[in-house]
Amino acid sequence: MLPYAAYLRVYEPLVAFAPAERVSWAAYAEAADRPRRAGALHAEHGEAMRRLLGVPPAPAPAQESPNAYLRRVEEVLYVCPWQSRLRSWLAFSRFRGTTPPKLMERFVPPAVAEQTADDFDRFKRRTDSAALRTHIRGSTWHVPTSWFVPFDGNERWLVIDGGEGKGGTTTTRNLIYVTSMAHARRRSARALQIIRRQVGEVSVTAEVEDVARWLEEFHPHSLVELDYGGIVNLMDDETLQADESVAELAAALTGLEKGEEELAFAMYQRVILRWRSIQLLESAN
Repeated sequence: MLPYAAYLRVYEPLVAFAPAERVSWAAYAEAADRPRRAGALHAEHGEAMRRLLGVPPAPAPAQESPNAYLRRVEEVLYVCPWQSRLRSWLAFSRFRGTTPPKLMERFVPPAVAEQTADDFDRFKRRTDSAALRTHIRGSTWHVPTSWFVPFDGNERWLVIDGGEGKGGTTTTRNLIYVTSMAHARRRSARALQIIRRQVGEVSVTAEVEDVARWLEEFHPHSLVELDYGGIVNLMDDETLQADESVAELAAALTGLEKGEEELAFAMYQRVILRWRSIQLLESAN
């Protein structure tokens, strides 16, 4: 929910939800006052900043968000719930687990941190593991290399100047990839097979496997979306237009598969160096 963040999302078809949820999401899709795609990221970020800048700060919302990202394809409604409370809990748990206590106190008072952790523990005790599954993954200041694997270069949708988008919606400057779950799983499985056979168990292997396992948790007829989100604000138009990370990583994998090691290395390096230069902007801020 930070301004310079990218997102990997899964949209499940309405049939994947429990009957009561289907009714609720169908009604939500028809609501005139729900956040539209163009302003949804801004709404999410604004809500998060109001919580974190409060006195005392609130690491997680008091209630789960009723909102979702929606897509319609051939009259089928696909839903990606925001799950702001769950995602905030998970992010807070990771942050707390990797931050020294004294430094942690500068961000969140100990009493608030303990209450947030207790609330999350109670939620986990009274629910099943499926309820801890998030439809959205976020990454600040860069797009992880493993996120490019489920997609194909031809699925790239670039908007530079804004205007009319798909379905007549108003769009903002962005770069998005969307694919079917079947394609995403097949490409992830192929990538794992190639990397393990040609390179072995390295860090990128574990990262691709993590994404592949996450995709397996959802309905097989879902949609998968890579949204550069606020990352586009770190890239000028020329850089954004030249970004072909998905196609370049696919070329690297094909090169590995065919034994064309120089091609594979060159394509992989293009992706790594591009995102390393963008990620370095975090330290410049």
